[in-house]
Amino acid sequence: MCQYHTSLEYRDKENIVESLKTTPITAWHRKQNAKMAAFAGFDMPIQYEGIIAEHNHTRQAVGIFDICHMGEFSLRGPGAKAALGALVTQDLDTLAPGKCRYGFLLNEAGCVLDDLIIYCLDDDAYMLVVNGACEENDFAWLSKHLAAGPELTNISSKTGKIDVQGPKSLEVISEILGSGFQSPGYFNFMRTIWQGEPVLVSRTGYTGELGYELYLDSSLALVMWEALAAHPLVKPVGLGARDTLRLEMGYPLYGQDLDTEHTPAEAGFGPLLGKKTTFIGQDALANVRQRLVALEVPGRRSARHYDVVCLPGGEEVGVVTSGSFAPSLGHCIALAYVRADAFENELFAVRTQRGDLEAKRTGLPFYTKGTARMKLI
Repeated sequence: MCQYHTSLEYRDKENIVESLKTTPITAWHRKQNAKMAAFAGFDMPIQYEGIIAEHNHTRQAVGIFDICHMGEFSLRGPGAKAALGALVTQDLDTLAPGKCRYGFLLNEAGCVLDDLIIYCLDDDAYMLVVNGACEENDFAWLSKHLAAGPELTNISSKTGKIDVQGPKSLEVISEILGSGFQSPGYFNFMRTIWQGEPVLVSRTGYTGELGYELYLDSSLALVMWEALAAHPLVKPVGLGARDTLRLEMGYPLYGQDLDTEHTPAEAGFGPLLGKKTTFIGQDALANVRQRLVALEVPGRRSARHYDVVCLPGGEEVGVVTSGSFAPSLGHCIALAYVRADAFENELFAVRTQRGDLEAKRTGLPFYTKGTARMKLI
């Protein structure tokens, strides 16, 4: 289906598409002849003109992404900060209104139930953005464990989400939103009005480029999408290129690089786990059994999810979680969990159906020229 294999495992659902959820933009994707597949229970676009072209356009100009499948929760009321702070790894004491922060929801064993971004809307008022495939389980788990008092509401069905990513995204967003828009800083957000309706704009994203995530009423999502798509700098981008873009940055994908079998410390996020107040799963984080390693793989034959990772002598030490050709780099890359005692090795081999691939440990991000943190005048 894809021009190049990516780390996502897609299964064609053309014959049972009726059973899939749709976003407010799904019909538009189909009219554009996008290649569609099931993802997180939704009928989603994988590519339009091709993964490589869409990837490169996002790195060079602006790509837009339909992310309406994501989940959003509202938590409001007295005690919301303390109640939520006991369940997540984010330090809410240092998260001021207008800022958002990436972190994790853990089970008692310290393993990842989901990765999420928390937006501080006001004192004791938060929006949680979770993965679409985890929405129902996350809401049930939070509802069960939250202290009485604050009100948790699932607002996913009425919330549209569009990502606008690329080094020229500020130019596009400014033209679309008009004079009321002033770019927030990195991992900050602002609120504005567009066509008489509120829009929350955060400077965040999943590509490593300068970019913005737009949250608006789902009834306005298609109108916003069409306005963005009409801009000469913009191209729509499917989940295929979204995956290669995020992997070049070393950003994890829940269900592959993050799961209920591994802790965020094992995934390399130890620096995000040092808040002073306690949270569920905190005591288990010191037990590091495996570590997520970044691997460079020469050539265009990529490692795939579940491929076995070995030491050069053949000893099996781990498994690939994500692997793909990296368009910005010209060779393949992968993430893999390996035994903690094997992590410091420089050389590995990935066992594939077509033979072993040489792999070399490297640092993250794989791609170092991203514009996400660029200073804006």
